[in-house]
Amino acid sequence: MTVSKEELLHIANLADLKIKDEEVDKYLNNLQNILNYTELLNSIDLKDLDETIGANDSSDVFRKDEIIDFDNKEGIMENAPEKERNMFKIPKVLND
Repeated sequence: MTVSKEELLHIANLADLKIKDEEVDKYLNNLQNILNYTELLNSIDLKDLDETIGANDSSDVFRKDEIIDFDNKEGIMENAPEKERNMFKIPKVLND
């Protein structure tokens, strides 16, 4: 499958992408490479392969949440650049 410049610009318009004139050839080449690769993948014979959902049989890979009392709180607080009421003080990340 070959993509024309007009098709590329139509796809870019649908996706609300602004492609500069000097970038069109680069995008055309990249899109063509992607389509060629998908054609290659589609041509692979998979009829003798079993279905695989996961690579291993692990059903629960998360550890249990446990509260652990840490004895050396002062040692950790020594590393804090700023602290307030025995807690790390960090810069505000959300605006009002």
